Amino acid sequence: VTFGQASGPIDPIAPVLLSQKDSLFLTRPFLYMERRDALEASANELFEVVASGKVRINVNQRFALKDAADAHKALEARATSGSTILTI
Repeated sequence: VTFGQASGPIDPIAPVLLSQKDSLFLTRPFLYMERRDALEASANELFEVVASGKVRINVNQRFALKDAADAHKALEARATSGSTILTI
């Protein structure tokens, strides 16, 4: 889950200005997979890379499930970085 934009909202820009500055395209990053099999294949690739140690996930905060409200408060206050985990 991604919560908010840590750097704030992006100021509007005119795409025509980008073309005048030799930019070839304008895009917004996203990841949406329409088909379930494509999503599962992509997730499996990610899990393999993480399991191999090539990618390390930073878990900087852990909250007990009973403290989920505190976790939400920390996220909303932008007092977190990396991943936040609720533990059972």
